Formats: sequence, structure tokens, C-alpha cells
Amino acid sequence: MHAPASEDTCQDRAIVALLHAGARERAFETLLARYEGKVYRLCCALLRDRSEAEDAAQESLVRIWKALARYDGRAALSSWIYAITRNRYLTALQRRRTLDSLDELDGAPQTVQASGSAERQPWDEREQQLRNLVEQLPERLRRVLLLYYYEERSVSEVACMLGCPEGTVKTTLFRGRAALSELLKRRGLDDPAYWREDAS
Repeated sequence: MHAPASEDTCQDRAIVALLHAGARERAFETLLARYEGKVYRLCCALLRDRSEAEDAAQESLVRIWKALARYDGRAALSSWIYAITRNRYLTALQRRRTLDSLDELDGAPQTVQASGSAERQPWDEREQQLRNLVEQLPERLRRVLLLYYYEERSVSEVACMLGCPEGTVKTTLFRGRAALSELLKRRGLDDPAYWREDAS
């Protein structure tokens, strides 16, 4: 479960108070305890590669440490941290695009059946089928679905992480679900009974 907004705000205020008191190292230690995992998970969700995510998260934290003394409080601390992380993610993505071909959709592995009467698989395999389909969606849809459903972030948290309005997140979620539903239909996997976890 996510911490209540008031608790999050109090934790961030404590970090800012340490900065104002000149305790930069202690402020950063507190920031790490609160945000290190979140930064890494955000990089994982956006980059889909653990090694790249680790590098991007590490670079983000280094940038945050170097810029911490200049944090002026005009933006919420979380927004400021995620903005730095987004910049590192975009840099990593650009680096990847210079090395890889842009055939993300056409080259994605087809691990699901295309027949209209898909044979039922064990739950963990069905879950992986669904994840593979999500991975085939355009990046703007995929990253929102991953953060909302797999990382269990709220709409407001996703908006903060991606630096966009909450309305945009809601619209993207709607379009992402519609696109995923179409992929399921094409592969004969749109029967709700197929996705019931408790069925054998």
C-alpha cells in the first residue's frame, strides 16, 4: 500500500528542513531511503532492461546529489527528483536507439497463441503472456500501463513520475486498455474465463 499523501509530504518536508539546516549529507541519506527504490523501479518500468535501469538510476542519484544544494523548493521534491530521473531515462533511451533498430513492435516475440480457442495455460504463463502483449504496445501506452498496473502507482503518482497532467494519464490508460484489448482479441485471448487466476 502507498503511504498517505500527508505522510509523504511530511517525509519530504523533513528532507527539505535538513537541507535548509545545512545538513546536506543527512538530507541525501534520508532522500535515498525514501526514493532510491522508487527511482530504480521507475527506470525499470520505462527502460525494461535491468542493467540499463541500474545505470540510469545510479546516474539519476548522482545528479540528484550534485544538484541537491541548488534545490529551491519551487517544485515539489518528488517532482524535482522524477524530473532528473526522466532526463536520465531519456538519455539512456537515446543511447539505446543509436545502437538498436527501431523494430520494437515487429520484432517482439510472439509467445501467445493466435487461434480463437486458446488452450488454457498455468497462471504464471498466462501472466507472462499478458506482460508480453503489454510490451508490444507503443511506448507512450506501455509505460503508463506498467506504472499503473505493475508498479501499482496511482494516477497522480504516474503523472508526477512522467511529468504530465493527471488527465493525460487517464486518457492514456483508456487508450492503453483499448489497445491491449484489441491485441487479446486478435489472438483469441479475450475470453474473461481464460484470465481467471483461480480456474484450472
